[in-house]
Amino acid sequence: MRRRSVRTRPAAALALLAAGAAVLGGGGPSGAVPATATGAPQAVRPTGQEQAGQEEAESCDLTSTVPPSTVDGTAVKAIKAKGTLIIGVDQNSYRWGARNPNTGELEGFDIDLARAIGAAVMGDPAKVVLKPVSTAGRADALTGNQVDLIVRTMTISCANLKKVAFSRSYFNIKQRVLVPRSSTAKNLDEAIGGKTVCAADGSVAKDVLNAKKSAKQLVLVTNQLDCLVRMQLGKVDATMTDDELAVGQAAQDQTVKVVDGFEQPETIGVAMRQNSTDLTARVNQVISDYYTDKDKGWQKSFERWVQPYLPENSKDPGLYWPAR
Repeated sequence: MRRRSVRTRPAAALALLAAGAAVLGGGGPSGAVPATATGAPQAVRPTGQEQAGQEEAESCDLTSTVPPSTVDGTAVKAIKAKGTLIIGVDQNSYRWGARNPNTGELEGFDIDLARAIGAAVMGDPAKVVLKPVSTAGRADALTGNQVDLIVRTMTISCANLKKVAFSRSYFNIKQRVLVPRSSTAKNLDEAIGGKTVCAADGSVAKDVLNAKKSAKQLVLVTNQLDCLVRMQLGKVDATMTDDELAVGQAAQDQTVKVVDGFEQPETIGVAMRQNSTDLTARVNQVISDYYTDKDKGWQKSFERWVQPYLPENSKDPGLYWPAR
């Protein structure tokens, strides 16, 4: 199995990367919400409507999708007719979707999958465009016809299913908490209880923190990497994000760590517009083929980008490939 060495980036470089996201990724750091008259951010609590949505989520079928197919239907034919498949990706998440500072190329686990989908659908990698989108702007990029697909650690949730369609899941994830190494917090509850916690707007982490109601303040940002920059600057005490992104940030910056414990196991999938049923079927076929390709598929990408940096008791790929 091939392992790739990586170079950690200093805090200044991370801050510059987050600033660049404002230009390339559709937005930079946003302020805490909401604010009082003095400008101090306050914790965001679930409204009655949000609580009703959480109750509705309990009965939502998160495994429903269309059967895989190699047939080009209306949506796929339209994409081929315009000559370009545009895939929304991340450019700020180390090992998932990030821009290599030496080559300028996007790389990571999600990028590998996005390229595999693009090559299979279009038959020519030159006809595939990877377009950086922000965490909060993923669904809007689809519904606004800015992209055809989203391959950007997007959680298959009932709230998201109201806005987009999903492929079959391609990775199991959990919510974890990242803190400065100087923090005395030993677990997730200690890390967020009574603390100022950062999360990306539109993320599951935001919903989990709202539901737990134990944080003193919730700071929402456009891109999840902005949370790391805010933590480096001492503006927040902790960050909640997907466990793989949390481990990636800890690998980038040796001054932060992931605490014990996790919340809300879930899965991520490729997102599409709800009227693109044939495209969803086509993507499902690519994901199935990608998983069975032992030479350059899911397993190889996992070994390269994810496995080397996981905790020792979490390196089994079977923990991360959804059994469906």
